[in-house]
Amino acid sequence: MSSHYLDPLNEEEIRIANRVIRESKLVGSKYGIAAMFLFESDKGLYRNSGQDSLPRIARAMVINRETGETFDVHVNLREESIQSCEKPLVGQAPMLIDEFESLGDLVKSNQKWIDAMRERGITDTSHLQIDPWAVGNMGFVKYEGRRLAGAICWARLFPDDNGYARPVEGVLAILDLVTQEVLDVFDFGARPIPIKSGNYTPDVVESFRTDIKPIEITQPEGSSITVQGHLLAWQKWKMRISLHPLEGLVLHEISYRDKETDRSILHRASMAEMIVPYGDADPAHNWRGAFDIGEFGLGKLTNSLVLGCDCLGEIIYMDAVLADEKGEPYKIPNAICIHEEDDGILWKHQDWVTGKTEVRRSRRLVVSAIHTVGNYEYGIFWYFHQDGSIATEVKLTGILQTRSTEIGALTPSSTRLSTEIVAGYHQHIFGFRLDFEVDGDTNSVYENQTEQIPVGPLNPTGNAFTLRKHLLERESDGIGLTDPQVARSWSIVNPNKLNKAGTPVGYKLLPGWASATILAQDPAPIRSRGRFAEKNVWVTPYSPTETRSAGDFPNQSTLSEGLPKWTKANREVANRDIVLWYNFGVTHIPRLEDWPVMPVERAGFMLMPVGFFDENPALDVPPSAPKHCH
Repeated sequence: MSSHYLDPLNEEEIRIANRVIRESKLVGSKYGIAAMFLFESDKGLYRNSGQDSLPRIARAMVINRETGETFDVHVNLREESIQSCEKPLVGQAPMLIDEFESLGDLVKSNQKWIDAMRERGITDTSHLQIDPWAVGNMGFVKYEGRRLAGAICWARLFPDDNGYARPVEGVLAILDLVTQEVLDVFDFGARPIPIKSGNYTPDVVESFRTDIKPIEITQPEGSSITVQGHLLAWQKWKMRISLHPLEGLVLHEISYRDKETDRSILHRASMAEMIVPYGDADPAHNWRGAFDIGEFGLGKLTNSLVLGCDCLGEIIYMDAVLADEKGEPYKIPNAICIHEEDDGILWKHQDWVTGKTEVRRSRRLVVSAIHTVGNYEYGIFWYFHQDGSIATEVKLTGILQTRSTEIGALTPSSTRLSTEIVAGYHQHIFGFRLDFEVDGDTNSVYENQTEQIPVGPLNPTGNAFTLRKHLLERESDGIGLTDPQVARSWSIVNPNKLNKAGTPVGYKLLPGWASATILAQDPAPIRSRGRFAEKNVWVTPYSPTETRSAGDFPNQSTLSEGLPKWTKANREVANRDIVLWYNFGVTHIPRLEDWPVMPVERAGFMLMPVGFFDENPALDVPPSAPKHCH
């Protein structure tokens, strides 16, 4: 068994859980594992009883391959027994990788689909790329209860061709993943297949830049990072790191050593859901929208990272062990990249009286993973700074979704990339779950914003303004939107721990530039299923069963589960063990410069200490050696 109660499932535990599930016969004899991971029992139980006193629980989202039923199974690994096995009331388990892989052959053997291709002048379908899509809630009443997927196609002229340059327009196949049949083929009308390629590999680049000199990053004495199992330590930071099959990168027990004490900041931090609503009203495309965590599983789509390309410097890699569809363990080598890097100036002042200058270089710890979801790549980066601040950044890259269009046609929700293709407007909304423990597990949250002091006796010259702090007492108080015009932020404080100024110690959530909420309107299905994205901030009391923003099973769900449902209880959140959920969105209006492959676009947020320390915690960073400062 694993040595720490928060360690992810290891190979032995995955095999035990799968055997127990198989032998129980509760999910049928033919089943697929959509995701298997550690169920994190109530953290209070572990802390009060000790980590060895409670069993580790494996949770599996299981599909009966004969009936399509979803089962939510919890396995007691110590007793090797089923703890619970339930069918979710709404939604289904995420799609299986092998369900993706079977789509192409099923679609290409369907006569109605073959006829649609012939109408477009295609008789040889061997070169066509079939992309799977979750169908969400498209209102297929006659297919209610079936496990569905959609399929669209693109034309490749050769194996490494960029298929997204040649959309085969207007054909959508709907499949039953259980019976392995094509249920319907919708033909919205043919358009010419684009001729121009959109390749980006080295063999098609006319010439490379010749003015780039090498950058060599070396640490002659080795890295300052130490990793023992899943425990990482760097300077004053400590945390536990793992990869979740749905959420991807997960960080636990984040603390900062102040003097001789490791002070807690976060118990758990991860992305809890990510949705991609598309904004094209064309009937062939208005159904598109994805829940990349709940429908597919971000962690399962993690890249194996390559030294010198994905990560540069003195790198420490961490492998990940996940369960495949058969319930067998497999390894993703180099799934997580860990390194430290220079980060410019940490602090500086030049005394104008004496001319003396003090400056310190900043260094930061970087923990990252990269995921490929169809045409898009998402890099998830966590940065830990010497001054106690934390930054979270998502790097978006990959290839745009395209559709073909006639020359001169109006495209009010798309950017024209050429005379033949356009790329639709869309959003990427990232929902992060931040289980704070600021100097302990009883915290409160304040919404802060600046306010002008009315001109009068208290402000005769009109220049004064103040900061209004609003204590969030119940969940209804904690549902909020960002507003840069009033410098709105959220402070997470421990009202039971005071700093030297007599105010509660705390951290502040500072939104980044990208803080859009969902633009899709009712009755758009993606809005009804993803209402968590209507707001930037939600605050809930800690619950071990409330872990994903849109609920556990958004795949084909017809209801808005997760945060909108939980917060109806309007529970108390002041001076409690709380979770802050932060959603931020990139509204992507594609540019010509995003084609044929998109330069990285960055979005994120910061967590900054506010009264957590009694002074600048980075005063003890030593000056750089003279040979480095000249």
